[in-house]
Amino acid sequence: MVFDLDLIRKVYASMPGKIDAARKLVGRPLTLSEKILYSHLSQPTGTAYKRGVDYVDFAPDRVAMQDATAQMALLQFMTCGRDKVAVPSTVHCDHLIQAKTGAVQDLAAALDTNKEVYDFLASISNKFGIGFWKAGAGIIHQVVLENYAFPGGMMIGTDSHTPNAGGLGMVAIGVGGADAVDVMAGLPWELKMPKLIGVKLTGKMSGWTSAKDVILWVAGQLTVKGGTGAIVEYFGEGADNISATGKGTICNMGAEIGATCSIFAYDDKMAGYLKSTGRTEVAELADGIREHLRPDADVYENPGKYYDQLLELNLDTLEPYVNGPFTPDLATPVSEMKAAVEKNGWPAKLEVALIGSCTNSSYEDISRSASIVKDAVGKGLKANSEFTITPGSELVRFTIERDGFIRQFEEVGGVVLANACGPCIGQWARHIDDPNRKNTIITSFNRNFAKRNDGLASTHAFVASPEVVTAMAIAGTISFNPLTDTLTNDKGEKVKLSEPSGFELPPKGFAVEDAGYQAPAADGKGVNVIVSPDSKRLQLLEPFAAWEGTDLKGLKLLIKAKGKCTTDHISMAGPWLKFRGHLDNISNNMLIGAINFYNEKTDTVKNQLTGEYGAVPATARAYKAAGIGSIVVGDENYGEGSSREHAAMEPRHLGVRAILVRSFARIHETNLKKQGMLGLTFADKADYDKIQEDDSIDIIGLTSFAPGKPLTVVLNHKDGSKDEISVNHTYNEQQIEWFKAGGALNVIRSQVAK
Repeated sequence: MVFDLDLIRKVYASMPGKIDAARKLVGRPLTLSEKILYSHLSQPTGTAYKRGVDYVDFAPDRVAMQDATAQMALLQFMTCGRDKVAVPSTVHCDHLIQAKTGAVQDLAAALDTNKEVYDFLASISNKFGIGFWKAGAGIIHQVVLENYAFPGGMMIGTDSHTPNAGGLGMVAIGVGGADAVDVMAGLPWELKMPKLIGVKLTGKMSGWTSAKDVILWVAGQLTVKGGTGAIVEYFGEGADNISATGKGTICNMGAEIGATCSIFAYDDKMAGYLKSTGRTEVAELADGIREHLRPDADVYENPGKYYDQLLELNLDTLEPYVNGPFTPDLATPVSEMKAAVEKNGWPAKLEVALIGSCTNSSYEDISRSASIVKDAVGKGLKANSEFTITPGSELVRFTIERDGFIRQFEEVGGVVLANACGPCIGQWARHIDDPNRKNTIITSFNRNFAKRNDGLASTHAFVASPEVVTAMAIAGTISFNPLTDTLTNDKGEKVKLSEPSGFELPPKGFAVEDAGYQAPAADGKGVNVIVSPDSKRLQLLEPFAAWEGTDLKGLKLLIKAKGKCTTDHISMAGPWLKFRGHLDNISNNMLIGAINFYNEKTDTVKNQLTGEYGAVPATARAYKAAGIGSIVVGDENYGEGSSREHAAMEPRHLGVRAILVRSFARIHETNLKKQGMLGLTFADKADYDKIQEDDSIDIIGLTSFAPGKPLTVVLNHKDGSKDEISVNHTYNEQQIEWFKAGGALNVIRSQVAK
């Protein structure tokens, strides 16, 4: 089944003319990213946009939402007044399935536990014309790659790893739910024109090296915030040598460097993948405008002229990497891993090895890992760590079962989990004797912040390719280098694992009995959305209050967060996922993972009304009940990680009026703006040190709030002294209107009602 073929025809018919016009406007050859961005402008422009400076209105082709974020996004969409979504949109049930026993049992438990959420999502999708992918159908990004992504398209998705679709040449950007509401309501979607980071790839990978190692290397080069505000565009002969799903892996994990998205140019690898997944018509259409789906010739010849930053990597020389622990940009070549383990005192014993997830669960990934397992069994080896396998979709799972790979994994002691996110997002009932014991796991996932996978601060989580993870599962240690080291088999013999081999695409083709898709009603007017009034998991939304028209005075410091504060610290996943559709209940996890600067503890802050220490959410509720606003202070790259808008909605709901930090991650800053919050940055980052625990804080200058004009923050200290500091913001005129209206949704509601 080919989805949205008429839409794709329309996009391709207009692209050549739009790209020619953009080339004349800019006055030079264009990168691929620029071609797609300019061909998706909401309205034609008469001037070229400045990268990293100008805000631009775009018209994305489609929207994708996973079940955890879709709940809040669709609860918001319900209130905007439309009868149907304005662009093709889908919901994917992948986040709420907990990995505990195995695929069959875990899926059955999820269907029972999450019934009211699934019923809500199915009914609201049916009503508003949204495609619905049932629990067990697969992880959103893999399903999108298999069914919806197309070269030259533009998509937004309510998950930070939406850029996975860049593997098929699509500008695919992770956003918060309020952004999705904009697009589903038929309104322009705003984004600051991204900067461009070029990555020139030469050569070709071989042996143990895989596409995952490309992005692990890039993460080491750019760090977790090096891609902020930029699209990472891969090009060169080396890029054309990587499979479409390998390209998807690289684009997926680009979220870990803060990139807006990542992208590859259309090539024969993409064409082959489109055809193998039943989209020959799309490949033929793309072939017809191939020159417009690749950078212009001079970009290849003189890349330094066209990118704001340029990296070069020869794939012939790339070796496998292992990144971590606790951050995805600590990159160590596998040949240096043993020394790094000894130097840093990391636990060498590997307790659990996990492959799959949205990052690495393609047929190619699974087949290469299976070849290692088959080789190991044949040489008298077995897994010396717990070993789990997560297929990315039912299409992949059905096909790898048909081709015997699941049986091979089970022979070595592997456990196949449901087609869902599972341990990658903390949905994992981990079996461990002592949760406080330092221990090591390794995954082929994308994110490895503390507590991310199993909720345990003691777990040292590393990230590598599925091939390296599989080899280390057999060795039972992260100090193992499969390129050089030997293992002792059941006969006492020293044996060496053979290099992995696999199939880019299944030789017998893909197969599936029930992919898990449910089409919406042709006319949803008679469909009722199912929300129980006494539900503990779903709650209809009330609009946030508009700005009162004055400066904000007497705000109490809620918490001064120290160091890394990701969206996992602000709004944890794991067991809290069940409350993603109930704003008041999930707000009880607000900032409980953030470290309080003043006592080095989590979820323990001073209540200035009582002088006592207590939980962050309870303290915020106390201020709110007293009619007092509060403020959160943070460090660098505040809000990195997931796109979850709950990390912005929860503070808004609990009376936080502003977030003041040294710097923001892109998606989180946008989410704050959408919810009518003030997202501010220190003009002088050293002023972070002036914030005292008992401060009451004033924000001055809001009555003349304007783009580019700093505001003043007054720190009223307990001893009667004051500090005045200057703070910056990135609000434009439209975003200031969101603030004044109490949130973007209030503005949308008024526009749709006209």
